Amino acid sequence: MIVEVSRSACVMTTQVICKLLRSKEASAAVDVRTWPPVLDTDDLPKKRPPQLYKPSNPDTLAYLDFSVSTTGMLAGVKMSHTATSAFCRSIKLQCELYPSREVAICLDPYCGLGFVLWCLCSVYSGHQSILIPPSELEVNPALWLLAVSQYKVRDTFCSYSVMELCTKGLGLQTESLKSRGLELSRVRTCVVVAEERPRISLTQSFSKLFKDLGLHPRAVSTAFGCRVNLAICLQPHRLGKLADQGTSGPDPTTVYVDMRALRHDRVRLVERGSPHSLPLMESGKILPGVRIIIANPETKGPLGDSHLGEIWVHSGHNASGYFTVYGDESLQSDHFNSRLSFGDTQTVWARTGYLGFLRRTELTDASGERHDALYVVGALDEAMELRGMRYHPIDIETSVIRTHKSITECAVFTWTNLLVVVVELDGSEQEALDLVPLVTNVVLEEHYLIVGVVVVVDIGVIPINSRGEKQRMHLRDGFLADQLDPIYVAYNM
Repeated sequence: MIVEVSRSACVMTTQVICKLLRSKEASAAVDVRTWPPVLDTDDLPKKRPPQLYKPSNPDTLAYLDFSVSTTGMLAGVKMSHTATSAFCRSIKLQCELYPSREVAICLDPYCGLGFVLWCLCSVYSGHQSILIPPSELEVNPALWLLAVSQYKVRDTFCSYSVMELCTKGLGLQTESLKSRGLELSRVRTCVVVAEERPRISLTQSFSKLFKDLGLHPRAVSTAFGCRVNLAICLQPHRLGKLADQGTSGPDPTTVYVDMRALRHDRVRLVERGSPHSLPLMESGKILPGVRIIIANPETKGPLGDSHLGEIWVHSGHNASGYFTVYGDESLQSDHFNSRLSFGDTQTVWARTGYLGFLRRTELTDASGERHDALYVVGALDEAMELRGMRYHPIDIETSVIRTHKSITECAVFTWTNLLVVVVELDGSEQEALDLVPLVTNVVLEEHYLIVGVVVVVDIGVIPINSRGEKQRMHLRDGFLADQLDPIYVAYNM
């Protein structure tokens, strides 16, 4: 689809994929003969080009960033040379990347921040990148952490799926890893790159598990980016400076909000442990040169502190527009150039499509400025309108997963005003029947919602993209087309 949509002049790939494209199996899915020339990057000439390419106009296209959104839509955004340079400069400043530094990256290199870190940042900043393909971790879950330890890396980037592989796959191996010399005390920052609300429980269990191997609990933090701006927040902690100068970057702050107020798009801070409290972790430190405002998605007016609204971003590294959208042509350009309906009506903002809020924190950063914290709550087009209130899938899913040890994964969506809950069962099919009342009860007790349909499926049915994010809309399509092959379906109408 990307080759077709991008109208590319050539395809660059590795020897392994070149062979795969020429295989019999591939010909059933794609007609490679209609493709542009395929260049094998493992077989490139060793001679250096006589001169480097310099764009005549800095606003011309540098590259297209194609990715599949969580709603299962393929979209390419345009990145100009100006935006790409600004992006690399921001990351260099925020992460203090110098030629003497080494960074370990365990992310997919195809799009978003993963692509920028793999392919562009080290060229711009001159540091060395150690690249660990996430797919290798399925065979050897310890590979990433062993590389971090062996190369004495201070900064590393990963995704939630990588973190999950390590937490699940290495849970009982910390002692043997220790005896193999795995040592993580040098890690200053371990940044999880995501396009979603930070997963507190996963980052906490990861930190707890690897604390025995020297990982500082404050080293783990998150980054947030989306289609219109590939990295809005990126929080590198200054653990290295703790010892040197006694100063450090601000800790990522966690706040507790009232879940009932959140359903009405209001933000009410409560004490930890109070009823209906929901912990939210800051999504990372806002990158240099990035301005954020919270706006009402309908009226486009600016919102105050106590309201949940759409995150709008103004920055030199915003993408300049969709190249083309495969699957939904209704996405207009106002994602990239929106203005507020009142207040500062001059600034051009990009709309992220994510709901969140900003809090002024008491913490100051190294330059002595107050540090604004951004809290991401969820994607606007995945939020569910039920009984006149706004619900975020992740909150209901978290409740459901907690109800029974055999539920390994869960995803929810709406279908004709009914709430559909899909759970993956790790156990005997007899257990499927027992899960239904547990699921309906917990959703009723914690969210005051009646579940319309409970679908019990096998492990691996809920589609997840390469960044480890659930593709709820794909799942909904599969459910409507009767393609899920469920173990059991209960209609509670």
